[in-house]
Parts: sequence; structure tokens; C-alpha cells
Amino acid sequence: MSLLQSLKLTTPFLHGSSNLSRLSKPSSTSLASPPSPPTFLPPIRAMKTMQGRVVCATSDKTVAVEVVRLAPHPKYKRRVRKKKKYQAHDPENQFKVGDIVQLEKSRPISKTKTFVAIPAPNRNRAKSQEASAGELEIPLESQQA
Repeated sequence: MSLLQSLKLTTPFLHGSSNLSRLSKPSSTSLASPPSPPTFLPPIRAMKTMQGRVVCATSDKTVAVEVVRLAPHPKYKRRVRKKKKYQAHDPENQFKVGDIVQLEKSRPISKTKTFVAIPAPNRNRAKSQEASAGELEIPLESQQA
């Protein structure tokens, strides 16, 4: 019993007799540099826009766009085409079936529409085909008379 009496716990926190000034926030002089952001978070990247072909334009102010992407096959690891259809907002009804459009993410317009259709930049395929036909200088059947 005398052993237990000799072992007294003496800490200022037992009975609330601690000095509160020591418990306050650390002063600004003790912090040499501001805290750095955590390094385990991935960097924030902007969402990429998708490009696809209009497959249905019968609804008012809405087009159905089919986006084709290449993804590896789960078993054979060969790249296969994956198709997905998205509903996109077309405010002026300017797109027809077969047009190439870009899809840009926006606020939800309806239950299924969260994209806005934008005209895609023109590709140089048509110009290169016209240039190659002009270089051969072979007249078309319609031009032969």
C-alpha cells in the first residue's frame, strides 16, 4: 500500500489545473513555412471533350451522338472499338445525321442530357483528296464529252 501512495500521478491535466495559455494555438513565429498540400492527391485535369458522329436528329434541340473509342479487350488485349451514344443539346437544330460534332460537358439540361454539341473543326481529308485528284490530271467521266 505504501508503494501505491508513493506513486502519485502528478500531471496538470488530471484536475483541470493546467495553464490555458500553453494550450492555445501556436504562434506564427513557430511556423516557418505555410503547410504544403498533400502529395498523395492526383493532379486536377480538365475534362477532355469527346468527338462523335450524329446518328439521330429527330428530337427538338437534341441530337444523339455516337462516340467511338479504342479500348483493350479484357482477355485478348487487342484494341477494339467501343461505341457509346450520348444525348447532346443542340439549341439551334443545326446538326444533321452524319455530322461530326464535339461534345462539351455542361450542367445537366435534362435527365439524360449533360453535353452541348459544338461543330467540330474541319479535317483536311477532303482537301487532300481534291489535291491528289488534281495532281493526276485524269478527267472524270462527267468531264469527258
